[in-house]
Amino acid sequence: MALAVRAPRFQPRPASVSAPASTSSLAAAANARSRAGAAVRASAASPFTEATSSSRYRRDAWSYAADGSSKPASSSSSSDAAAAAAAVAAAGRRDDEIALQLPELRRLLDALRASRGRGAEGEGGAGGPGRVALVGTGPGDPELLTLKAVRAIEAADLVLYDRLVSNDVLDLVGEGARLLYVSKTAGYHSRTQEEIHELLLSFAEAGANVVRLKGGDPLVFGRGGEEMDFLQQQGIRVEVIPGITSASGIAAELGIPLTHRGVATSVRFLTGHSRNGGTDPLYVAGNAADPDTTLVVYMGLSTLPSLASKLMKHGLPPDTPAVAVERGTTPQQRMVFSLLKDLVDEVKSADLVSPTLIIIGKVVSLSPFWVDSSEHDALKIENSYVSEAR
Repeated sequence: MALAVRAPRFQPRPASVSAPASTSSLAAAANARSRAGAAVRASAASPFTEATSSSRYRRDAWSYAADGSSKPASSSSSSDAAAAAAAVAAAGRRDDEIALQLPELRRLLDALRASRGRGAEGEGGAGGPGRVALVGTGPGDPELLTLKAVRAIEAADLVLYDRLVSNDVLDLVGEGARLLYVSKTAGYHSRTQEEIHELLLSFAEAGANVVRLKGGDPLVFGRGGEEMDFLQQQGIRVEVIPGITSASGIAAELGIPLTHRGVATSVRFLTGHSRNGGTDPLYVAGNAADPDTTLVVYMGLSTLPSLASKLMKHGLPPDTPAVAVERGTTPQQRMVFSLLKDLVDEVKSADLVSPTLIIIGKVVSLSPFWVDSSEHDALKIENSYVSEAR
């Protein structure tokens, strides 16, 4: 079907239910959006922090300081350190990059302990342990942050952030705070999960106010539960500040009700990740193919061919409406609407990249962006529901 870029904002469906626009006019609109999408893709930088992005190294430059000082490095030395670290990361030498950071991380930890009257081992002194806040930042649009999340970000001493935390959100971090990139992406883990646990624990024990920023919601495919459990077992106070998960934020952006009376009676969130990093989704049960359930697939680009095939094999109709949304809720949003049977080819043709969220279900055709004229057209679904209600 059609590739489209983000419209200014969700526009409600017109009140009248006259006949849908002609196929030719819909196709023309779709083609226009497709051309616009290509232009946006070519000219716009990612709204998120990529593993080797210049914005990431500018933020993290302090952690590569080589002058032996715990004070922030000068702009020139920061630039040199960031450039060196970027070259190391680009070459794939993860261990070397972390080794470059460790001396400055230790100095910062010692400085925090000293400022709170603690010894080198974190014992004695009047200050108690700090706290850790696991903060959800939503799907990318900074206006979707909660007030509680903004306050926590502004008050942080140290911010550990993921790739899917948008640059606009990171701009809210206070000037005195330190930022450290700890994302895990396919083929590039800046830190293992165990190392992240130890960083959170060490700085919290030193009395720091640590904020762990996660895209979406920390407890929805964000491994926030693991971090919370680990820290609580070590006696660290943990606060979870929920974020708008991508399913809710992106569905709202596209005008897709995840549940709708007479159309979808439930919604199910699936991870598209394979536990072993392969092309098969982690788990697909027969009841995931329920036509009355909306499926939302996180991180599902690599496993989409297998997932779509298994869903249809389990009985989900091939003409079920679906949409794949890249970088949802940001100005760089791109989306592909399609029937399930064509979704893999359409996504491949559009060359969508991560992060992409996939929504599968009859409710997709209720979106004002749905341009298919098949039997699943939104107007026909609505008219059918009205008839049943009568």
